[in-house]
Amino acid sequence: MQERHQNRSAYFQEQTYTTQKYVIPFIDDIIKIDNNISILEIGCGEGGNLVPFANIGCNVLGIDLSEKKIENAKLFFKDHENSKNVRFICDDIYNESCINEQFDLIFMRDVLEHIHNQEKFLHYVKRFLKPQGKFFLGFPPWQNPFGGHQQMCKSKLLSNLPFWHILPMPLYKGIMKIFGEHKSTINALVEIKETRISIERFKKIAKNEKYKIEKEVFYFINPNYEVKFKLKVRKQLNIISLIPYFRNYTITTCYYLISLE
Repeated sequence: MQERHQNRSAYFQEQTYTTQKYVIPFIDDIIKIDNNISILEIGCGEGGNLVPFANIGCNVLGIDLSEKKIENAKLFFKDHENSKNVRFICDDIYNESCINEQFDLIFMRDVLEHIHNQEKFLHYVKRFLKPQGKFFLGFPPWQNPFGGHQQMCKSKLLSNLPFWHILPMPLYKGIMKIFGEHKSTINALVEIKETRISIERFKKIAKNEKYKIEKEVFYFINPNYEVKFKLKVRKQLNIISLIPYFRNYTITTCYYLISLE
């Protein structure tokens, strides 16, 4: 398991860095990010992605299922100069009583691939968008070298071995058991395999749910990898990014900004 998965403060800083340097410029090209904007982050974790928005003075709300992560988020933001504009909720987004407002921007980075029944989810969250609101999603296509999140494994071999998450489920689970992975890790990675999503599937769902794709970009080297691994960020070559299905194997993350038609 990589150290960053155990050090939540480091992970918080990584999120902040990538969102500030890459995500906000991607969004700001379509919707101006200033202190008049309200933002909902679904699956916010400790809230690292929200720091750049809070710095600007945006009104931000983060929601996550993990009580511990929400507790950490509140601690991390306790002394922030704009803490009065920052809220966190530990709840299930499907609990209709937890959020009763609409937002200029819904934000999700590295979360969609963990959600069961993405069709239901993308239909449900429409209620939280203002009429002219935008929805940012960043996610890794399942088939990419580490799309199975195998970096969570305790085994150094498994955590650094690309593509093996694509193996059939019985073999996939069997390998993890042989290498002594904890039951909770196996269950988590099996769930990710079950909730996997590709670019083509996402675009099909978005189309069926009447979302308009305002902007998209595909990365060969994920912006996250700059701060994690000191790698230079690179967008995917156009000739590859235009090839359906095959592109999922070489794109490490994709950014989308969508809105309701």
